[in-house]
Amino acid sequence: MRIGIFFGGSSREREISFAGGRTVYDNLDKSLFQAVPIFVDSFGNFILLKWEYLYKGSIRDFYPHPQYLPQHGDFADIQIYAESLAEHSSPHQLAEGLGERVLPHQLAEHIDFAFLALHGAYGEDGSIQGLLQFLKIPYSGSGILPSAIGMNKVFQKQHSRRSTRFAVISRRQWHTAAAADLFEHCKKNIGLPLVLRPANQGSSIGVSIIHHHDDAPTFMRGVEQAFFIKRIEQAEWAAKNRQEKLLFIKNLCDIRHQIGLPLYIGDTLLYTPEAVFNAIEAHFLQDTEPLLLEAADKENEVLVEEFIAGKEFSCIVLRDDEGRIVALPPTEIRKGGEVYDYRSKYLAGLSSKVTPIELPDAQINAIRRACVRLFEQFRFNVYARIDGFIRHHDQAIILNDPNTTSGMLPSSFFFHQAAEVGLNPSQFLTFIIRNSLHERAETLSQQPRNAILLQQLDKALEQQKSNPLRKQKIGVVLGGYSAERHISVESGRNIYEKLASSTQYDPIPYFLYGSEQDFSLYQIPINILLKDNADDIAQKIENYHKSPLLERIIAETRPLRHKYGGAVLSAPQKVSLETLAKQVQVVFIALHGRPGEDGHLQSQLQQFGIAYNGSGVDSSQITIDKYACNNLLEANGFAVAARYLAQKTDWQNNAEAFYRLIENKFSYPFIAKPHDDGCSAAVKVIRSRAQLAAYAQLIFRENAELGSSESAVLKLQPKEEFPQKQQFLAETLIQPDADTRLFMEITGGMLVKGNDKQRDFEVFEPSETLANAEVLSLEEKFLAGEGQNITPARFAADAQENRRISEAVRRELQRAATVLGVQGYCRIDAFVKVSNAGAITTYIIEVNSLPGMTPATCIFHQAAIHHYKPYQFIDKIIQYSLERQ
Repeated sequence: MRIGIFFGGSSREREISFAGGRTVYDNLDKSLFQAVPIFVDSFGNFILLKWEYLYKGSIRDFYPHPQYLPQHGDFADIQIYAESLAEHSSPHQLAEGLGERVLPHQLAEHIDFAFLALHGAYGEDGSIQGLLQFLKIPYSGSGILPSAIGMNKVFQKQHSRRSTRFAVISRRQWHTAAAADLFEHCKKNIGLPLVLRPANQGSSIGVSIIHHHDDAPTFMRGVEQAFFIKRIEQAEWAAKNRQEKLLFIKNLCDIRHQIGLPLYIGDTLLYTPEAVFNAIEAHFLQDTEPLLLEAADKENEVLVEEFIAGKEFSCIVLRDDEGRIVALPPTEIRKGGEVYDYRSKYLAGLSSKVTPIELPDAQINAIRRACVRLFEQFRFNVYARIDGFIRHHDQAIILNDPNTTSGMLPSSFFFHQAAEVGLNPSQFLTFIIRNSLHERAETLSQQPRNAILLQQLDKALEQQKSNPLRKQKIGVVLGGYSAERHISVESGRNIYEKLASSTQYDPIPYFLYGSEQDFSLYQIPINILLKDNADDIAQKIENYHKSPLLERIIAETRPLRHKYGGAVLSAPQKVSLETLAKQVQVVFIALHGRPGEDGHLQSQLQQFGIAYNGSGVDSSQITIDKYACNNLLEANGFAVAARYLAQKTDWQNNAEAFYRLIENKFSYPFIAKPHDDGCSAAVKVIRSRAQLAAYAQLIFRENAELGSSESAVLKLQPKEEFPQKQQFLAETLIQPDADTRLFMEITGGMLVKGNDKQRDFEVFEPSETLANAEVLSLEEKFLAGEGQNITPARFAADAQENRRISEAVRRELQRAATVLGVQGYCRIDAFVKVSNAGAITTYIIEVNSLPGMTPATCIFHQAAIHHYKPYQFIDKIIQYSLERQ
C-alpha cells in the first residue's frame, strides 16, 4: 500500500512536522507499505520529495535551494524560509529540483492513503482533511469537524465541561483598547499568575507567564509576543552596536520564538532580514516614536488563562479495532522551567517523562476516564493526544489542550505511551493506518475503495503473522555515562528503529551505564528504550516495576499486540558479554565519548569474538583524545590549532600561576574544551580572565552541581551539560585573517572498507556548517529545525574552483583517516581557509570514530549524495564490520 506522508507546511511548527514526517517514513513496516514522502511547501504546493532531502537537519537546508541564499554580507549565515524570497522568485522556481510537483487532483495517482504529520494551520484544522475527503483519499486521524475543534483553543475552552478562568483578547481589541485596562480586567477576572498564549499554535510557541500586579509592561510584551508583534523603542535600538543589531534581526526571523518573515512595518511588507534591518535604521534616523513590527502570519486571538499549579500530564487516547475507546497510561511531564517550551520539548535531556504519572491508581484512572470523555465529546477519531493538569490544591483534573495530530519524533508521547503496552513505532503506525482506514470506511460509505484497502491490509497482517520473516539479530548498544549520553540514546534509538522496520534485521537494544570504574550492560524492552533520555532509562532500570494499573492497561490492549506483533514486556536483564555473544551476531555501538569511542568496549567485544562497527582499539584510543590525536596529526604535517592540556592539579596548586601560564600561551579569545568529550559539551570561546576562571572552576569542580555565578559568566543554558574533568584542552581560536578569501567550518564523513593491510575509502562531499556563534551549539546540532548545514559545502560560485577546493579538502580528510587507522566509517570536523592567492589549508578540529547517528545528522546528508539511504548506509557499516570479523 502506497502511504503518502504529508509533512512540512506553512505553520510555525513546520520543523517539528518535517522531523515527524521523517520518523514516519523511517518506521513504516517495509513488508506492508511503500512510503511516499509528500512535502507541503510554504505556499501549499504538494511535492513528491526526493528522499535525499528528507534527511536534512532543517527544511532550510534544502528549501529554498542554497543557490538563492546570499553567500556574502551580514546576513549570509541567517536561516530563512522560502517566503523571504517570494518577492522576486516564484514558488515553482524556489521548489525546482526538490522533486515532482503534484496538483491536488493528481495525488490519487501516487498514493493510496495519506498519513498526516502536518501541524498547525492547514494541517490540524480540518483543511487538508477536507481536501483529501473531496479527493476520495483516506487519511490518518480525525475528520474535518473534530480536527477544527482540536485546533481552536478558544472553542475548546468555551465547550469544556471543566474549564479554568480565561479571557480572549482579539487583535482589533488589542489595537484599540489600553493595555493597562486589559491587564486590570484580566487580573480582576482571572487572577495572577496569568498564562498568555496564541489561540491557534502548538509546541508552546508564543507562550509566556505574568506573575506580578505591577507588571503591565511584561503583560504588554507577552500579549504582543502571542500576537507575533514586536515593538522596538528608539533608545533600545540606539543602545545596540552593529553586531547586536544584526543578532537582534537574526532572532527576529525565528518563527518558533519571534515573529518571523515576511513582516509588516505599517502597510509595507518586508521579506528579507536586510530589508527589515534597513527599515528600522531608516525609521530611527528620522523618528523617535516606537516602531511596531507585525508578522504576516498573524494570530488573531490571544488566550489569557489562569495559571494551574499542579502535575502536568499528556495522555494518548485510541479507538481500538473493536471500536472501544482506550486511554493509554498518562505521562507526567517534569520540566526545569514553568513553560514546557520548544527547547524543553525537543532537545534530549532537558525534560523528563514519567509513565504512568506518579499518582494513586484511582486518580490515574480518573484522568483516563476524563480523557476518554473529552475524546467522545469532541468526536475525535482514531487517536488524540490530550494534555492537562492535576491541580495541587483540590486534585481537580483540568484538560486544557486536546491535539488531533501528535508530534511524531522518535520519543514523543505518541510512541512513548504505545511502547508501554508493547508496540514499537513501526507496529503503532500500522495500527494507526489500519484504524484510520476503518474509520474512513465506516463514515464515508460512498467511497468503497476504503473498505477494499482495509480488507487488503487485514489480509496482509494475517499473512505476516503466519509467515514471519527470518531476520539477523543485531545488538544496539546505547547510553553510557559521558556528557554525550543523551545524544547516544537518540543515535541508538534511530539505529534500532531503522533496523526494526526492515525485512533483514531484528535489533535488540542494550543500555550501558555506570561509571568508568564499573559499568553494566542491560537488555531493555521497547518501553524503556523510548524513555526521554539516558538518565530516565537508567532510573527505570534501577527501579523497574510494573504497577498493577499498568498491567491492567496492558491486558486491555492485548488484542492490539496480538494483531500487530507487539512484544510481551519483560524486566531489563543484566547481560554479560559472554551472553551477548550468544544473543547477537554483531553489535552496533551507538555510544559517544567514553566508553564507546575510546577502544575499551571494542577490546572486550574482541575477546568474545563479537563483530562491531567502526574503528578498532588502537585507532579509537587515539581519536577519542583530541590532544594526542592533534599531536599525531601535526607530526604528520597536518594543520591543527596550537594546544595545551591544562591540568586540575596545577590549578589546585596555584590558580593564579595556572591562569598566567595559559594567558602566556594564548591570547584572548581562545577555545577551551574537554579533550575527550564531544557534542559541543563545555566547548567555549574564552574572552577574559573572568571566563577562564569560571571555566576552570566548573570543569574542575568536585560536586556535580554547577555554580550559578560561574554559569552566568559563561552564559550557560538551563540544564546545559558541563562535564567534570581532570584536564581540559586550551586551543587557539582559528579565524580568518587579511589574506583569507574563504573561511568555512565543515564536517566530512566517509566509509572505510578493510583493515590495516588494505583500506578502500569512499569520502563524501563535506557539509558547510552555519553557526549562530563562534562555536556550534548542542541545539544547532540536535534540536529540530535549529541548526543549518548546507550539503555539499559552497566553497566557490565557480564550479571548477568549487571542485578544486572540495577535492583538496577530501584528500586531506582521507589522509587524516589513513594516519589515524580509521575503519568502517568516521566524521571529521575541520576549518577550511583559502588565501587570496588560492592556497587551501584544512585545519583538522576533531575526528569522530563513532559519529552521531541521530535522524538528521550530517553524515546522512552526505551519504545521500552517494545514493545511500540511511538504512543502506547503516547496512553498509554492519556488512563492513562482519567482513572485518
